[in-house]
Amino acid sequence: MTNKAAILVAGGRGTRMGGPVAKQYLPVAGQPVLMRTLSVFYQVDSSIDLILVLPKSDFMYWDELCEDYKFTIPHRVVAGGNSRFQSVRNGLDSLKTETKLVAIHDGVRPFVDQKVILESFEVADRSGSAIAVVALKDSIRKLRDDGKSFYEERQYFRLVQTPQTFQVEKIKKAFTVTELQQFTDDATVYENQGWQVTLISGNPENIKITTPEDMDYAEFVVARQLRDR
Repeated sequence: MTNKAAILVAGGRGTRMGGPVAKQYLPVAGQPVLMRTLSVFYQVDSSIDLILVLPKSDFMYWDELCEDYKFTIPHRVVAGGNSRFQSVRNGLDSLKTETKLVAIHDGVRPFVDQKVILESFEVADRSGSAIAVVALKDSIRKLRDDGKSFYEERQYFRLVQTPQTFQVEKIKKAFTVTELQQFTDDATVYENQGWQVTLISGNPENIKITTPEDMDYAEFVVARQLRDR
């Protein structure tokens, strides 16, 4: 019996992809994005309770995809809400009572490194949270309402990824509040309780697939992974 879970959130409609099929269901090198993401977590620990949050209207389509691709990795499907916040809360409400740690992950980030997942659970177990981030490569500027911009020291900033992993007792308490505009991710919900988040190093390949260009990059990453095996 495991005390770990992973909630993979995939409630989006993929409008920026420009096609009739949402991005999470599109194939990358012959396998839908969501199946690749679920596979990474399963490979880390086959006992992790995998929870996939989808729009309720997509349940039948997902079942058909699993049958078509002979996808047999054990997972549970939970209905999403009208926002990411509500979808995550639905996922949290579905956790088993023995679950102590939960990783919350964007379903369309299939290239998270297994080492990042492992470290996120280890750090969250000690400190309460573990948020995957990567350093910026480009220079950045801050825009003001008057149209002026100012240089900022990029070493003081990080790009936030997922997984964002937490002690279940804390993150469930954090999600009991009313949804606020500043809740851009799970870390901001956690911080709203007055708790400091702990950052860990993510991996640069762990992009959130959103646009057709991202799909091209995804094909490249898979090809490189196959070549390096």
